[in-house]
Amino acid sequence: MMSRPRIAITCGEPAGIGPEIALRAALEVGDADCLLVGDASQIKALGSLIAPGRLLRTIHSAAELALHQNTICVLDSPLAVAPHPGQLDARNGLAVLSMLDQAIDAAVAGEIDAIVTAPVQKRTINDAGHPFTGHTEYFAERTGTAHVVMMLAGETDDGPLRVALETTHLALADVPAAITADHLMATISIVQHDLVTRFGIAEPRILVTGLNPHAGEGGYLGREEIEQISPAIERARERGWQVSGPYPADTLFQPRFLDNADCVLAMYHDQGLPVLKHATFGHGVNITLGLPIIRTSVDHGTALDLAAAGLGQADPTSMREAIRVACQMVRASQ
Repeated sequence: MMSRPRIAITCGEPAGIGPEIALRAALEVGDADCLLVGDASQIKALGSLIAPGRLLRTIHSAAELALHQNTICVLDSPLAVAPHPGQLDARNGLAVLSMLDQAIDAAVAGEIDAIVTAPVQKRTINDAGHPFTGHTEYFAERTGTAHVVMMLAGETDDGPLRVALETTHLALADVPAAITADHLMATISIVQHDLVTRFGIAEPRILVTGLNPHAGEGGYLGREEIEQISPAIERARERGWQVSGPYPADTLFQPRFLDNADCVLAMYHDQGLPVLKHATFGHGVNITLGLPIIRTSVDHGTALDLAAAGLGQADPTSMREAIRVACQMVRASQ
C-alpha cells in the first residue's frame, strides 16, 4: 500500500492571495498530509475565519509531520511585520525566501515528498536586497541543478495538455542564440526522463515546435530549425525516444496533433504558454522538471487586488490542481 504523500505548501507573498488559497486548498485535501509553510499567526487567523474549529497544528520541523497524519500542520516562518492585504512590504521579502528554504531543505532531507508553491512578488524580494528572478531559477540554484525545464499542464475538454519550454524568462531578441542542439537535447532528455519517472508515461510522445514562422520554411525564414533543432531531434530519436518535429507552432496546437502527444516542447515563453493558458487558466499547474525534488505551483500571480478586496474573492482551483498533480507525481515516483 502506498503511503500518503507529504506535501509542503509555501504560502508565498503574505499580502497576496497565497496564504488564503494555500489554506483553502489544504482543507480540501483528503489523500495527503499537508504542511503549510508560512507565518503561523497569519495562517491561524485565516483559519479562524475560513474554518473555525478546524485544528491547525504548529510544528517546529517538517520531520514532525509524520507524527500528525490527517492534521494540517503549520511550519512557522515568521514575518518581520504584520501584512496588510494588497500592500507590499519589502521588510517581509526575506521571510518569503525563508519559506522556500525551509521547504527545500525538508524535501532534500526526505522529510516531505513534494513542494507546492503559492505565488510570490519578485519585486518585494529584490527590494529586500536579494536578487530573485523566480521560483524556477531559485529552486535550481538551491538544489545545485544546472538545467531545469518549465512545464505547464492542465486538463482540457480534449484531455491533458502539457507544454514545456526550451527557454523561459528571456528577452525575445536573445532566444535564437540560446537555442543550440546541445542545450535542446538536454531539455528533451529532462522532459523524457520526468515524463517517465514522475508521470508514469512509459513511452512519452514529444512534439517539438520550430522557432520561426512555418518552422523556417526550409531555411527561407531562418535556419535554426535546420542547424540546431532538427539535429537535436535526430539525436533523441537515435536513443529510441518518440520525439518529432520541428512543427510550425501556429498549426501544431490542434486535436489532430495533440491527440498523439504527451507533451509539446516550445522554443520560448510566449510561443507555447498563451495556448496553454487560454485553454487552462485558473486550473493550470506550473511544474519544474529536472529537479531532484518535486515542485509544482499555481498558474497565476499574487492578485494583490483580490487580496485587498477581502476573503472569498480568490479562487483556489489552481492551487488544488497543483497539490493534486504533486500527489500524482509522488505516487508515480514510488
